[in-house]
Amino acid sequence: MSKDFTCNEAIRVREVRVIGDDGSQLGILQTKEAQKMAYEKELDLVMISPNANPPVCKIMDLGKYIYEQTKKEKEAKKKQKVTTLKEIRCSLTIEENDIAIKAKNARKFLLDGDKVKITVRFKGREATLGHIGQKILQNFVSKLEDVCVVEKPAKHEGRNMTMVVGPKKA
Repeated sequence: MSKDFTCNEAIRVREVRVIGDDGSQLGILQTKEAQKMAYEKELDLVMISPNANPPVCKIMDLGKYIYEQTKKEKEAKKKQKVTTLKEIRCSLTIEENDIAIKAKNARKFLLDGDKVKITVRFKGREATLGHIGQKILQNFVSKLEDVCVVEKPAKHEGRNMTMVVGPKKA
């Protein structure tokens, strides 16, 4: 449905096409008559298509309709999976056991459905040793290759070399 309008907007129009509360077509009626029908049923007259000729109105409980719409939106939000980007930092002098521990943490993140950004930080003159950083990242990914896919390959940016991996699709 397009933007909903209450019966106050319908007053400006002489005739409206009316849809009943059960979904049946009641035909083209005078606005006052349609409002009277809605009032007798203790419901609202809601304009659902103001640009039509004549405008289309529906007899419904507007409060209940808005409540159901917000409920549907909340339900849709619950079903969404928000992927977050987790970062794991390493230095150029990292040892094999430390890589294994950080890879284990990255595995947890990947199994939860999150993406992982692996960063190797260079200090001072280490920035010229990009090939060693590349080897560290490749070693890291080799420990996770059963659960991850490389989304962004290794890229040297200033004092950091980064790589982004995401979870494998089932």
